[in-house]
Amino acid sequence: MIVCHCMNITDNDIRSAVDWMRHSDPATIITPGKVYRALGKRADCGGCMPLLLDTMRRCDSFEVPSNLRGLRRVTAKDKGNEGRSEGHRISQRRT
Repeated sequence: MIVCHCMNITDNDIRSAVDWMRHSDPATIITPGKVYRALGKRADCGGCMPLLLDTMRRCDSFEVPSNLRGLRRVTAKDKGNEGRSEGHRISQRRT
């Protein structure tokens, strides 16, 4: 099945790229950009991105490495003050 008409990428191409990346480096995080680079192509219009992501997720070798599971990205909401200390603006500093 053709996933990307602009770059002529099939679901088999995506599966092969994911398998190749996982085999060459088991700890790598596979992203759509890495799949495009592995195929020697790049995203053109982006209309295929939902189908490309779905195809990637269905691959048997597409998984998050075990040592990276359970990590959570710290958001600005969790940190408060966008990660800055209080009074980071000149107008808030006491003279």
